[in-house]
Amino acid sequence: MRAAFMPRPGALEVGDFDVPRLASGQVLVEMRYASICGSDVHVVFDGFHNPDRLGRPGYPGHEGVGVVADTRSGRFPVGTPVLTVPSGRTGGCFAEFQTVPDTHLVELPPGSGLRRLLPAQQLGTTLFAMRRFVPDGPRPERPPRSAVVIGAGSAGLFFLQLLLRLGCPEIVVSDLHPRRLAVAERLGATQVVHAPMESVVEAVLDRTGGAGADLVVEAAGYDRCRQDAVAAARHHGTVGFFGYPESGGNAPFPVHEAFRRSLTTQWVSGAQSEPGLRSFREAVDLIRAGEVEVGHCLTRMFPLEETPAALAAARRQGDGAVKIGIDISDGLR
Repeated sequence: MRAAFMPRPGALEVGDFDVPRLASGQVLVEMRYASICGSDVHVVFDGFHNPDRLGRPGYPGHEGVGVVADTRSGRFPVGTPVLTVPSGRTGGCFAEFQTVPDTHLVELPPGSGLRRLLPAQQLGTTLFAMRRFVPDGPRPERPPRSAVVIGAGSAGLFFLQLLLRLGCPEIVVSDLHPRRLAVAERLGATQVVHAPMESVVEAVLDRTGGAGADLVVEAAGYDRCRQDAVAAARHHGTVGFFGYPESGGNAPFPVHEAFRRSLTTQWVSGAQSEPGLRSFREAVDLIRAGEVEVGHCLTRMFPLEETPAALAAARRQGDGAVKIGIDISDGLR
């Protein structure tokens, strides 16, 4: 089979590998599509890799859809379409085949279109996060009156849509790219802010009479964005940190400002360990019902042989594209 792999830190190549063998409880998935997460960029280029996975086929991809080709599990018969949600430290989605534990697969309805359901992995992680940022459930009695989303990539735009579903009437979205901001505006953002020329903190304070927002979601991952998130939140507000760390080790953080504002701060990871993969299943249902828009995540696809170029594009924030995908085979449409 063909697969992308990391021969060493900072590099990604494509080569030939044996199709992996199954262990008990595993499923062999013939991959059809994969997408690049921001964490993949950090793994390849910024030293966040798992040393044990260097040289392994498909690593670090962990967002993918495919069809069961072989199984040593009683849960997923051959031919079953699936969403793969392995841990980011063990992912192998950038390959024609990968083995996945049956506990990290979500069965997809036949004929529902694999490419369209690819964003369910990313949407699932944002649903998982929103349950922590707004803990009263999908329809809270008192939704945030004002919110900010920093970063309008796929995750940020899903947070925007989920906040709109909660009934939040004021949502400011900031990003570096006008194309992404245009999508945010079309989806219903109250105001968009083109960073760094415009200040998201000034925009939020202006809209709220200096009070700040009830909820700020940081979905970009930069140290400066985390500082802006704290500065944009109101006293006793909530700041949800979703973006992947910019670098390893200690990082600057406005502790005094967060203390002075008496903020609730929530960091999120581990959606792949949620019992029953609840959030990913809900994501599939929302996409199939047309309740969350995903078309903007599917506009830029690279063939598997060009996975290194795809990762380089993702490192450039997609050159304005919301999401970068990998078309592994002609597959099911």
